[in-house]
Amino acid sequence: MTNEPGRGVHDMGGLPAGPVKPNEHDYAMWERQVDALMVLLINKSRRVITVDELRRGIEGLGAGAYDRLSYYERWIASITQILIEKGVITNDELGRRMEAVKARFEGTT
Repeated sequence: MTNEPGRGVHDMGGLPAGPVKPNEHDYAMWERQVDALMVLLINKSRRVITVDELRRGIEGLGAGAYDRLSYYERWIASITQILIEKGVITNDELGRRMEAVKARFEGTT
């Protein structure tokens, strides 16, 4: 997707994009988990992340990432970046956890 000067990659208003297909689909478990995580993070009693922050993170993805990632992949990328920015998690903690999950998934634990 080409990006006009002054227009974010997410801003598709008025650009040709083809027809919208309003069909329902089953969500993968990880997509449901990302949605549930966001519900927990924006809960008024916690207020770790705001919807505005989520949107800022999604809109801040570079053109390559924005175009390549799916809807919920954009969400989790934004959530991750915000949690790191706020010091809720560190890059090191995230990396260690990802390696642990990968090892468990591959059955090498």
